[in-house]
Amino acid sequence: MIVLLPLWMWIAWLCTPKKKMVIAIVDKTEISRNGQEHASLTWVLNNERYTKTSKRSYNVGDDYFGFFPQKGENFRIKGLERFTPQQLDQLSTDAQAVYFTDTYGVYSNEWYAQKNVTERSGIVYGGMSKEDIGLLQRMKDKHKLIITEFNTIGSPTSPDIRGQFEQMFAMKWTGWTGRYFESLDTTLNKDLPHWLINNYLREHNNQWPFKKSGVAFVNDQDEIVILEAETHLAEPVPHIITSNKGQTIYGLPSSMKYAFWFDVMQPDFSVNEVIAHFKVDANEAGLKLLKEKNIPSTFPAITQHIGKDYKFYYFSADFCDNPVGMGSSYFRGISFFKFFFYDSSDPMERKSFFWNYYRPLMSNIMDQLYRDR
Repeated sequence: MIVLLPLWMWIAWLCTPKKKMVIAIVDKTEISRNGQEHASLTWVLNNERYTKTSKRSYNVGDDYFGFFPQKGENFRIKGLERFTPQQLDQLSTDAQAVYFTDTYGVYSNEWYAQKNVTERSGIVYGGMSKEDIGLLQRMKDKHKLIITEFNTIGSPTSPDIRGQFEQMFAMKWTGWTGRYFESLDTTLNKDLPHWLINNYLREHNNQWPFKKSGVAFVNDQDEIVILEAETHLAEPVPHIITSNKGQTIYGLPSSMKYAFWFDVMQPDFSVNEVIAHFKVDANEAGLKLLKEKNIPSTFPAITQHIGKDYKFYYFSADFCDNPVGMGSSYFRGISFFKFFFYDSSDPMERKSFFWNYYRPLMSNIMDQLYRDR
């Protein structure tokens, strides 16, 4: 019986009726052919049987706009930049939703050299374009669902395009981004960005005193703030704290650790609603450092505007970037076995975030969109 369970789950998935849902996915940061930067979204769409056409499922390697890796150092760019205004009009008519999963882009070191990825280098492709903002405006005007997340308007997006986005959706980027690092010891953690270390050394008389885990903040002027475990932090890993409303509507846990990149946004609360926020559990010394740079210890994680005029979400982190394989999406009820897929004791793992937070969030958003169509 137990041996046959996967077969039954697959048959149950196969027998689930397909639901056509046209979603324009934008991913400019895809450096592998496995769709890492938007695979979490495609997983949810496939598992819930949302399809691109009445018959064809979403393909993680093909069904998006942006950067397409090819063999060797070859690539193709199939972004919205090639669209005419008339084509953008048609896309905004055809699509029920648009999701900008990542516009950070691809840089020469990581693409051509495939090394020194912790160093900054010239851009190959990336940043929000005038065509991207044009599609967003058209989707908003047509009352369509818009989902965006970090890094939609950060570097390398131009200040002009960023300003248009901020005005369009009544929110502002503070210029700060951050991330948890399991070790701030430069001799042990080779994944620490060299530019982060160098900028901190330049500001602090060539001193880097950190050895434990901690959170690094960096702004668009290359200022660096480091909060170290115990020295500045009561709890090293940032957590997403979800409101009662968010828990009820989206089936989210009250608290969820998050150890990857995030940004600090300031929404206009007369227009938008924050249903979840980040908490950086700083002690007195940590709060002092944050205050010196006007960085809040709590800031939005999920900002939404749900109205008759338009529907909009901004996720203030890399919500869609999780190491999840598409294979498990072909089994109905697979979420009942989610605990086999991750080790929650590992502070750096992101699979628990996918299973316990992103999957229920997007499942509920897509379900509501399908019912409202």
